Formats: sequence, C-alpha cells, structure tokens
Amino acid sequence: MAEPAEVVAMPNAEAAAPVQPQPYLPASLEDFVEQSIGSIRAVQVVQAVLISVLSFFDAQQTLISVFTDAQPSWHCTNATICNHNSNICSLPKSAWAWDDERPHHTIISEWGLECSSAFITGLPATSYFAGCVLAGFALATLGDSSLGRKNLLFLSSLVMCIAALCSAFSTDVGMYSAFRFLCGAGRVSITTSTMVLLTERVGRRRRSQMGQLLFGFFTAGMLSLPAIAYAGRGSSWRMLYIWTSSPGLLYTIIAYFFVCESPRWLFLQGHILDAMAVLKRIGSANLIGSSSLPNMQCWHENQVQSKTNPFSSLKILFRKRWAVQRLLAVMVLGFSIGLTYFALLLGVRGLNFNVYLITELNALLTIPSLLIFLFWIQKCNRKSSMLALSTSTGAFCIVCAIVARRSKGVAIGMELASIFFVSLACNMFLTYMVELFPTQVRSSTTSLARQAVMVGSIIVPVLTSAGRENKLISYGVSGCLMAISGFLVLCLPETRGKALSNTMEEQELEDSTSLPIK
Repeated sequence: MAEPAEVVAMPNAEAAAPVQPQPYLPASLEDFVEQSIGSIRAVQVVQAVLISVLSFFDAQQTLISVFTDAQPSWHCTNATICNHNSNICSLPKSAWAWDDERPHHTIISEWGLECSSAFITGLPATSYFAGCVLAGFALATLGDSSLGRKNLLFLSSLVMCIAALCSAFSTDVGMYSAFRFLCGAGRVSITTSTMVLLTERVGRRRRSQMGQLLFGFFTAGMLSLPAIAYAGRGSSWRMLYIWTSSPGLLYTIIAYFFVCESPRWLFLQGHILDAMAVLKRIGSANLIGSSSLPNMQCWHENQVQSKTNPFSSLKILFRKRWAVQRLLAVMVLGFSIGLTYFALLLGVRGLNFNVYLITELNALLTIPSLLIFLFWIQKCNRKSSMLALSTSTGAFCIVCAIVARRSKGVAIGMELASIFFVSLACNMFLTYMVELFPTQVRSSTTSLARQAVMVGSIIVPVLTSAGRENKLISYGVSGCLMAISGFLVLCLPETRGKALSNTMEEQELEDSTSLPIK
C-alpha cells in the first residue's frame, strides 16, 4: 500500500510546482497604449483639465474686439443741425458728443476713428485672424516633429498672452494691429494642440467625452468676457486687455511644469523611456514593465518618423492620395464653419440689440449645445450628424438674413438658433477631424484644418461691416456656404468607435477592414 502512495505523490508534487507568470507582451503599439490608459483615472482627468483651461483665455482674446473695437454710442449737442438719424461724419464736432465723456472708452473714440474707412476700423480684427492663418501654416507641422504637442501648446499660449498684454500699451491703430497680429499668431495652435493631447492620452471609449473639456472651457471664456467688459464699462479698453491677459500669462507659466506630453508622440519620436514614464504616471502601472521595452524598440525602428525635418509629416501625408483628398474636404468644410461661426459671434452689433446681452446669450447657448453633444457623441455617426448640423445652421442663417429688416425679434431668434447649431457643428468637426488621421500626421492635419477655419474667419470683419446695412451679405453668404459645404462629408469615412491609428499604413488597414464598435 505504501508503494502506490509514493508513486501517486510524485506527479502531484510536480503538478504543484508554481507557474511563472508570463510578461505582458502587447501585439501592437495601439494595443499597448490602449491597455495602459484605456480605463479613465483621476490623474488623466486632472491632466485634461490643466490643458483645457488654456482655451478659456483663448476664447477671451478671440472675442475681445467686440468690446474694445466697438463704435460707441453718441448724442446730439446742437439740435438745430443734428438729429438721431444724422451722419456724424457730416456734422461739425461741436454738434455731437460721445455718450461716455471719457475718450478712451474704445479705440474708435480714443483715436478718432469714427469716420475712418471700414478697412481701418476692421484692421485690428483682420490682423488678429491674419496672424492665425499665417502662423498656423508655419507652425502646423511642429506638433508632429520637433516641438511636440505640449511645447507647441504652451509656447502658443505664452505668445498670445504676452501680445495681448502689450496691446494695452499701444499708441496708435498701427501698433495695436501689430500686437493683435502677434496675438493671433500665438493662439492659433491652442485649440488643435489641446484637442490632440486630450484624445491621445485616453482610451478610445472616453476619447469623445474627454475632448469636450476643450469646448467647455472655451464656452466659459466666452461667458466671462461680457461680464468682465460690463463690470469695467467705465474703464479704458486697455484695462480689459490687462484683466484678461495677466491671469492667462501666470497660469501658462505655472501649468507647464505639471502637464505630460503625449505618450503616442513620444513613442513615434523614439523617446521610449519618456513615453513609458508618462504611461506609468497617467495609466495602469501594473501593465507596464521592462519586459515591454524590446517590443517598443522594435516598433520605433519600423515606425519612427524623421526628427530633423519639421515637414516630414507633410511629406508622409502627401504621398497618399486618399489622405490629400480627405484633407481637402475637411479644409473646405472648416472654411465654411469658421466663416459662419465668427460671422455670428462678431456680427452681433449689426442686429441693433444690446451688445452685452446678445453676446452673453450667444455664449449661454453653447452650454446646452455642449451638454447635448457630450451625451450624443458616443451614439451618433459622424458623417450624418455633420451633414444635418451644417444644413440646419445654413437654413437658420438664411432665414435670419431674409427677416432681419422686417422683424428684429424673429431675426434675433434665428441668430440664436444659428449659434446653437453652429456650436454643435464646430464641436463635431473638431472631434471628427482628429479621428480621420493617424498619430504620424494628426497634429499637422488638425492644424491645417484649423487653418481653414481661420481663413474663413479672416474675411468676417469685412462681411460684418457690410452686413450692417444688408444682412444678406453676412448672414446670407455664410448660411449658403455652410449648407452647401456640409455635403462634402459624404466623401469621408465613418470613424465612430474606431481605434486611433498610429501610422498611415495602419490607417489604411483600419479603413479597409475594421467596423465601428457599437
């Protein structure tokens, strides 16, 4: 009996030997990153908030000209030759006066620009958007090459805040326009760099919701500006620049030291250890170990792009016909969205309504649009939603242009409806264009698409000036363009639920084989 017992005990002892756990070896870079940061953690939310706050200051500088460059109200001082329908440029200076006796209320009253041409009075706003366009094309590829997402973002914010602060000390409209140009040149990369960072540091299931932080803080900035302007309505326009730029400058300097770079960009640039450190900080540390380093090195050797040529991402992009066609469609759509969005925001004075109230209402309407988008984005298809939002916005703009002279109330209602739908369209556009291209060229393509938005906005000051007399010029033109360009999404692929690709080859494979995740 003893011998069989010993025979049985031998295999049991061998079976009880501990099994060594196998190290985690992901199949691809996307799989590795998704496993590391797929589950949302508090540190990821904090990181997202830190960079999204910069959009708060961006919104203030974008809309500040509504108050600083405004035409002040005036009254007659000589009733014999002056009435409320008179043209002040045909009256002697002694026959009228500004309602606010202080000459520094806006740049128009301080520098005597009330009778200047629309080109001169619109030059600061035009310079701002021109800076956005020119600097955007120059900086578009730096986020994918030498600077990276984080450095480009904070450099842009720093230049914007410094230029805005300097604007407060301008002595004439030429100097003021130059500083506005620099301010626009600085802020152009804030939205794109923030959006790319937000989406590349979270998993695919939380990507859309996390990206809405950008729009939330931009909305908060829009809401805060009319309140600050109203509170300081008795002060010089220069104080509005100081009150908005100083906090932004301080925050930019402090936040830089707490924000992490995109781990995807670090991997593709060959900074393997830095990328692993970021993933350990914001992701699941138990999934990341030294055993994964050989795989990371292998991916780097096969996929890394040139770090010496800042235009390497564009060379990669333009080798693919499908990518160029996709980019052109996105840029045309972006042009129409930029034209319509800023025409509605900056053209509020043409409605002959309280500028503080209408600007605040426009900003308030972006809140429900943001909340709706936040819960809707996970369930909606990008293509059909983009088409519906574009045509709806265009229709409301056209109706506003037609009824503007007949009914002020209806026109304001149509303007508010247009703001609501164009805000949804803008949110969808920014989300969609990030998902259309791989990490290898994502910052460049997003920047170029954003530049198309800025090209559309650069002609807005001219349209709004002409639209004060004829609403068909501003609201009608932008509405027709918005409705027509929306049909371009029909030539773009659906991206809902798909993983973010890292290289052009992965993107081609993803487009041809993968199905949306329900």
